[in-house]
Amino acid sequence: MPSIDHFFQLSERGTSIRIEGAAAFTTFLTMAYITVVNPSVLSQAGMDFGAVFVATCIAAAVGSILMGLLGNYPIAQAPGMGQNAFFTFAVVLGMGHTWQAALGAVFLSGILFVILSLLPLREWLINAIPRNLKLGIAAGIGLFIGFIALRNAGIIVDHPATLVSLGDLTAAPAFLCLFGFFLIVALTARKVVGAVIIGMLGVTVIGWLTGDAEFQGIIALPPSAAPVFLQLDIAAAFNITMVTVIITLLLVDVFDTAGTMVGVATRADLVDENGKLPRLGKALLADSGATVLGALAGTSSTTSYIESGAGVEAGGRTGLTAVFVGLIFLACLFFAPLAQSIPGYATASALLFVACLMAKGLADLNWQDITESAPAVITALAMPLSFSIADGIGIGFISYAGIKLGSGGARQCPAAVYVIATIFIAKFIFL
Repeated sequence: MPSIDHFFQLSERGTSIRIEGAAAFTTFLTMAYITVVNPSVLSQAGMDFGAVFVATCIAAAVGSILMGLLGNYPIAQAPGMGQNAFFTFAVVLGMGHTWQAALGAVFLSGILFVILSLLPLREWLINAIPRNLKLGIAAGIGLFIGFIALRNAGIIVDHPATLVSLGDLTAAPAFLCLFGFFLIVALTARKVVGAVIIGMLGVTVIGWLTGDAEFQGIIALPPSAAPVFLQLDIAAAFNITMVTVIITLLLVDVFDTAGTMVGVATRADLVDENGKLPRLGKALLADSGATVLGALAGTSSTTSYIESGAGVEAGGRTGLTAVFVGLIFLACLFFAPLAQSIPGYATASALLFVACLMAKGLADLNWQDITESAPAVITALAMPLSFSIADGIGIGFISYAGIKLGSGGARQCPAAVYVIATIFIAKFIFL
C-alpha cells in the first residue's frame, strides 16, 4: 500500500504533511463564508436553512476530498457563488420552478458534466468558447451577485418610476452591510487571512450587541438534512423550459472550474512544459461528481474555489491540502447554531466583496477589438438588469455570433458559439 508521501507526491513537490495541513486551514478560512452564505441564499428559495447548511458542508467535504484523491490538486470545492444565486433568483423565484425541480436540473447538469469529463469533448468545449466572452460571463455573475447583495441589505430598493433607487443608508441592515464590506476589503488589502469571515463575524457581533441579530449558540449536533436530502425532482427537470437552465448550469460550472484550475495550478507551478494541466480529466470528474452528489444532498452546483490560491501561497502543492479542507468542512457540521446566528446583512457584505472580485475580469477584455469587448459588456450588463444569469449568457452568445457575422468575422466565431446561440434564440422565441 503506497504511503501518503508517495500517493500525493509530497517529497517530489517539495512539501510535507504539516505544510499541507497549514495550507488547508488557510484555504478553509478564505472560503468558510460559504457555509453561511449558501444556506442564506438557498433559503430564499424556500429551502430549510439548517438542512442546506448540512448539505453545503457535505458537498464541500466530498468535493474537496474527491479533488485531492483523484486530481491530486490543492484545490478545494464547495457550492459555487453565482450558481446558488442563479438557482434561487432565476430558476425558482424568476421562472417559478420548485426548488426540487431546480435541484433536479443541477443533478442533470452534473451528469452531463461527468460525461464531458470522460470524453475528449471537454477540451473542445472549454477551448471553443472565446476568452472575452468567458470574462464577460464571470463579470456579469459578479455584478448580479452584487445587485442581490445591495437589494437584500436595503441599500437598493425598487421605485415605480426609475425601477431602482437608493434605500435608507441609516437603517441598521444597510449601514452594517456597508461597514462589513469596508472591513472585509480593508483586511484583504492588509493581506489578513480569513478577511471575509472576520468581516462577517465583526458586523454580526455588532448586530448581537445592538439587538439587530439574535445569537443562537455556537456548537450543537448537526441539524437534520432530511428536508432537502434526496428531495430533487428529476422528472420536473426534464421540462422543455429547463433546457436552457441545465445548459447554463453546465456552462458556468465548466468555465468556472476550468478557469480556477488553470489559475491555481499555474500559481502552484503544477502545469506541464506545454502549459497544460496534467490529470485534467480526473480533476474535472471530481468537480462534476461533486455537483451530482451535492444535488442529492440538497444544494446547488459545487465548483472549484479560486480561494484555493491562498492555500497555495501558504505552501499547498498536492491533493492532501484539498483532503484536509474536506475534513475541516465535516467538522463544521457541528457549528450550525453559529451559522444561523449570522444575519442577512452580514452575508450581504460577503456577497458584495465576492462581486468585486468577479467583476475585475472586465479589465482583461480585449478593448482594442470592439467585436470582442462589446458582446462581453452586453453579457455583464444583461445579467443584473434582466435579473437572470441564463438570459444574460444567452444575450451574450447571440451578440457574439451576430456581431461576428455582421462584421465579416464569421470564421473567427467557433462552431460551439453558433450552436449555443441558436439554442438561446429558440428559447427566447418559443419559451
